[in-house]
Amino acid sequence: MSSCSAAQTPHLLNLSPEELAAWLQAGGQPAYRAGQLLQWVFHHRAESFQQMSNLPGELRRRLEQNYRLWTTRPLAHRRAPDGTEKLLLQLADGHSVECVLLRQGPQRRTVCISTQVGCAMGCVFCASGLDGVVRNLTRGEILEQVLRLQQLLEAEERLSHVVVMGMGEPLANLDELLPALDLLTSPQGLGLSHRRVTISTVGLPRGIRRLAELDRPYHLAVSLHAPSDSLRTQLVPVNRSIGLEAVLEAVEEYFRATGRRVTFEYVLLGGVNDSPQAARQLGRLLRPLRPLVNLIPYNPVAGLPYRTPDEQRVRRFVQELQRQGVQVQVRRRKGAGIEAACGQLRRRHVQQQTAESPAKP
Repeated sequence: MSSCSAAQTPHLLNLSPEELAAWLQAGGQPAYRAGQLLQWVFHHRAESFQQMSNLPGELRRRLEQNYRLWTTRPLAHRRAPDGTEKLLLQLADGHSVECVLLRQGPQRRTVCISTQVGCAMGCVFCASGLDGVVRNLTRGEILEQVLRLQQLLEAEERLSHVVVMGMGEPLANLDELLPALDLLTSPQGLGLSHRRVTISTVGLPRGIRRLAELDRPYHLAVSLHAPSDSLRTQLVPVNRSIGLEAVLEAVEEYFRATGRRVTFEYVLLGGVNDSPQAARQLGRLLRPLRPLVNLIPYNPVAGLPYRTPDEQRVRRFVQELQRQGVQVQVRRRKGAGIEAACGQLRRRHVQQQTAESPAKP
């Protein structure tokens, strides 16, 4: 899949810190300028090269001529009463992606970012994949989502967590995602703890094994959503070519190789996968892996037939899992009033564009 047109001015953050230092040295600048520049980008929330006052004026002009610090344009900004904020960003090629800022308590500030335009996994309850996948995002486009959300914070607020749970399948774009996360967790970036970064996957065995081989200490979450192949294939069509057994084998190998416990995400769809029988089946399936199961009551998407289960149904599901000896938590729904679920805002924008476009003769 192609990224933005080569005719576009390159994104500064598509360069690694080493590549940036080499470019600076080739232009007669000391390598330490790379650290100064990144400090402006990640810690001082600079909006332009001209704001970087400790860089020589000539260097700032060269940066403006050769690179772009911002390649996205906010198309929509929504804020919920609970402090959740969502951005729809237009990319340089006209496509759009979503990212979300979640506030919890006095200090926890989590960003949820996308890795692809659209998604190829086809989960039937998710708006991200309703129109398929267009392309992978570059590392610069991934990082820019974090920077855009960081601009929404008050001066005293700091980003604390990153979850790669937005649009797209992260393990299908590891070549761009991992360099982005490596910078966010390095002292040159935000210096985030590796354990405060979560990569969520629908369960691509090859990608899970590759992540284990690369031995990045990020947290891995697998979106399961069903306790059987028959139901999972209905909800997650890509399961037809994978199968639960292959997913769980890869997770077990990941655990043996890294020693890190995997979280299983499970979206509760009212009347579909939220029965006590499903909970018991899920518990028996996962118990040998000693996992954490993260239950997510469904966030409704306009035009889709699925609904949120009632609280009693959720409590019963939790109790059944606990009886099976499985640790479980329920994710609190946030941002429901601003279409915060993956792909909702982008899909509405695409539908509006389609409706407003003149009919072809």
